[in-house]
Amino acid sequence: MQQSASPSATSQTAISGPLAGIRIVEFAGIGPGPFGAMLLADMGAEVITLVRAGQKPQGAAARGRKIVEVDLKNKDSVTGVMALLDQADALIEGYRPGVMERLGLGPDVVLGRNPKLVYGRMTGWGQTGPLAQAAGHDINYISITGALAAIGPAERPVPPLNLVGDFGGGSMYLVVGLLAALLEAKRSGKGQVVDAAMCDGAASLITMFFDMTAAGRWKETRESNMLDGGAHFYGTYECKDGHFISIGSIEPQFYALLRELAGLTDAQYDGQMDPKNWPELKQKLVAVFKSKTRDEWCKLMEGTDVCFAPVLTMSEATKHPHMVAREVFITHEGHTQPAPAPRFLRTPSSVRPPVKTDLASLAKEWGGK
Repeated sequence: MQQSASPSATSQTAISGPLAGIRIVEFAGIGPGPFGAMLLADMGAEVITLVRAGQKPQGAAARGRKIVEVDLKNKDSVTGVMALLDQADALIEGYRPGVMERLGLGPDVVLGRNPKLVYGRMTGWGQTGPLAQAAGHDINYISITGALAAIGPAERPVPPLNLVGDFGGGSMYLVVGLLAALLEAKRSGKGQVVDAAMCDGAASLITMFFDMTAAGRWKETRESNMLDGGAHFYGTYECKDGHFISIGSIEPQFYALLRELAGLTDAQYDGQMDPKNWPELKQKLVAVFKSKTRDEWCKLMEGTDVCFAPVLTMSEATKHPHMVAREVFITHEGHTQPAPAPRFLRTPSSVRPPVKTDLASLAKEWGGK
């Protein structure tokens, strides 16, 4: 079931959102750069995406953009791009270190002309360091941080899609960095370079686990900790029909309710926080949850303080009553996709289709800034 857009995610051409009036030039890339630019565009920023001739923008991540085809090896095109950057508030690029400099669009040149510009650089390894020039992908960037080694069953690490590196450690830190630098530029009148590296961001994301390790509350062996599937009260379980449910009954009162609703009367369950009990209790819960279908467990536990949810596929998620009520998913240009987040009550975000334009038209639009 596809839901219509909520007021905070309206498919419209008018620009609204808390970043309305902010101008950003994006040099088209893949993964975290486009996704970060999508978040900024959803929040009202005017994002100009520069693409090669014939290059297609990346699906939903291209929403809200003005798309311009340019040849960055052509001096006239570079001159036109530079004129845009003279009027921009921020820039996003995701090339390997040194590429923008070779194009004549490096920070020294651009900031020399527009000192207030915030220059966002999105890479995997960062602008410096022994690996800065090496190719890589999300899985590699999270591997060297310690994050990937902690995720998955005991037998082997499992990539958490590309959520931890590309989008969590990449896009989100790029956006936070850009917004912080834009705020600072309003006070100081000076822009700066934001070096957003996925390995930096992914390492930052696991700060809590470094703290827990230092406190002796985290082991580096997978499935031996409370939050990595080791604890019987925090994990996923298969149901009678082959579907899965998730529980996170950490607090004593939530654990007590889990025991009550699941009929866990065995005295061994009293030792909730004793890791020695976890493997055996986990196996007992495997049998318990396989005794009913997912729907039966939902009827019994969903909406209670057990800390329970069914494990849904993406197509199932769009139909869940909570997601429908909050209009978390919208239909835009014939496709179901997530609505903008977070929500702003006074200056709501909006979803707009990408629009093709050219440098000459943009020069006229931006000339008065």
